[in-house]
Amino acid sequence: MQDLRQLNLFEKVTRVRTRFCFPYNNQVLFCVPRQFVKMAVGRDAQNVKRISQVLKKRIKIIPQPEGIADLKKFVAAIVKPIEFKEIEVKGDEIILTAGSQSKAALIGRNKRRLLEMQKIIKDFFGKEFRIQ
Repeated sequence: MQDLRQLNLFEKVTRVRTRFCFPYNNQVLFCVPRQFVKMAVGRDAQNVKRISQVLKKRIKIIPQPEGIADLKKFVAAIVKPIEFKEIEVKGDEIILTAGSQSKAALIGRNKRRLLEMQKIIKDFFGKEFRIQ
């Protein structure tokens, strides 16, 4: 129910229709088609600020991936500003390689961020996710 409310609020404020809304790292991410990102953010990020005030959470608007080719950009947009070395697809698994500091930040306390990212990757690409 909360996701539906967030999606309805997003659509009313930005006038951009999307089906993808998910939590990651105490913020709400909205995934919109690439051509509508600028419209969704609004002039001077006005739409982002308005939604953030109503939800009382940080908001991030990212472009929707158009297949496995956009995987690296998609994951980089989600975890930004944390950087990672590389990401590779091996069969039914996606493996992200990072340094020790980045790896700790990507996993999070009690594996919270790792579990959130695994759910996101499973929903979008239908593959398992692992950090190495």
